[in-house]
Amino acid sequence: MTSANKTILVVDDSCSLRDALGLALKHSGYEVVEAKDGHEGLAKCNGRTFNLIISDLNMPFMDGISFVRELKAREAYRNTPVIMLTSESDQNKVRQGKAAGAGTWIVKPFRPAELLEAVSKLVLQ
Repeated sequence: MTSANKTILVVDDSCSLRDALGLALKHSGYEVVEAKDGHEGLAKCNGRTFNLIISDLNMPFMDGISFVRELKAREAYRNTPVIMLTSESDQNKVRQGKAAGAGTWIVKPFRPAELLEAVSKLVLQ
């Protein structure tokens, strides 16, 4: 499968970051769906297939760890890979995120090439 057949959900409260991620991912051939917080992200996970989810940690209403925990409780998304993209590098938060189901943790600021490399590895699994 090529990236054109892959859909990625980006969950982040920063409109500018969603725009930047969306642009980079679309330029690489991915379809992108955006959500402004964990609640909206979960609402978009209504049976639609996502090949990957990229989530921020610190968001209003529902943080990224709570979002991932609730996402992974849904059978349809149990095996969907999740990248946590955040400014948070505290090892306790990293452990909590991994325990919730985030497989990859990338700290902002990030290099777009680094993110795209992680994305391509995860969506091809």
